[in-house]
Amino acid sequence: MTQKKATLIGLIAIVLWSAIVGLIKSVSEGFGAVGGAALIYSCSAILLLFTLGFPRLRAFPRRYLVVGSLLFVLYELCLSLSLGFTHNGRQAIEVGMVNYLWPSMTIVLAVIVNRQKTSPLIIPGVLLAVAGICRVLGGDHAFSVSEIGNNIMDNPLSYGLAFSGAVIWSIYCVVTKKIANGCNGITLFFILTALTLWAKFLLSPQPPFAVSPLVLLNLALAAMAMGFGYAAWNTGILHGNVNLLAAASYFIPIISSVLAAFILSSHLTVAFWQGTAMVSLGSLICWWSTRSPESKKVTREAS
Repeated sequence: MTQKKATLIGLIAIVLWSAIVGLIKSVSEGFGAVGGAALIYSCSAILLLFTLGFPRLRAFPRRYLVVGSLLFVLYELCLSLSLGFTHNGRQAIEVGMVNYLWPSMTIVLAVIVNRQKTSPLIIPGVLLAVAGICRVLGGDHAFSVSEIGNNIMDNPLSYGLAFSGAVIWSIYCVVTKKIANGCNGITLFFILTALTLWAKFLLSPQPPFAVSPLVLLNLALAAMAMGFGYAAWNTGILHGNVNLLAAASYFIPIISSVLAAFILSSHLTVAFWQGTAMVSLGSLICWWSTRSPESKKVTREAS
C-alpha cells in the first residue's frame, strides 16, 4: 500500500469519527442512552472482529490489558452516555465539544509525565482551547460566567461525563503508549465496553425502544463510523503520513459540529462556531509547540 493511499484512508477515519456525536445522539433517541450505546458498541465490535480480528492476548503486556481496558471502557462509557443523556441536539453538540478538550489535555499530560519537549506556545494553546469551550457554553452572552453556569447546571451529568471522558482519554493516550509495547487491543476493548453497557442495561430501568427505519439506519452508520474508523486510523498511522494525519485530527471538532448539526437538524450560532474554531486552533497550537525544528521543516517541505 502506498503512503498516499494509507494517508487517505486515515483521513477517512477522521471523517467517520467526526460523525459519531450526531449519530450516538440520534440512536439514543430511539433506543435510550444505555441501550443505544450498547447496540452501537456491540455492532462495532462485530465489525472489528471481521476487519482487525481478535488479538492474541498472550502476546499482550498484562499491564496494558488491565489498565488499557479499564481506561478505554471508562472513556467510551463517558462519551456515549454523556451524549445519550443530553436533552436535545444542540446540547449534545455542546457536550461533544467539551469532550474535544482531550487533544490539548493529552499534550499537557505528555509534557508532564513523559517530559516531552515543548515551547512556550503550549500555554496560549491551552488557554485558547479552554476559552473556546467557554465561548461555546456562553452562547450569545460570550464569556458570561452566569450563562456558562446555567448551561452546565441544566444537565451537569452530561457535561460532567464529557469532561471526565476528556481527562480519561488523555491519560489513556499517554499511558498506553508506554505500556502497550506496540499491541493493539481495540477489538477486545470494544467487546468489554459492549458487555459493560449491556450489564448496566439489564440491571437498571430503561425506556422502551422506539424503533424506526431512521434510527436503524443511524445505528448501522454509528457502528460503521466506530468500527471502520478505528480500522482505517490504524492503517493510516502504520503506513501513511503521520504528521499530516495528526494535524488533520485537530480539526475534528469543526467537522464533527458540521455533521452533528446536519444529523440532528440543529441550528448553531456564530458564537458556537467561533468557540469551535478556538478549540481546534488551541489544540493545533499545543501540538505545534511540541514539534521539533526538524519536524516542522519536514512538515513544511511535505506540504
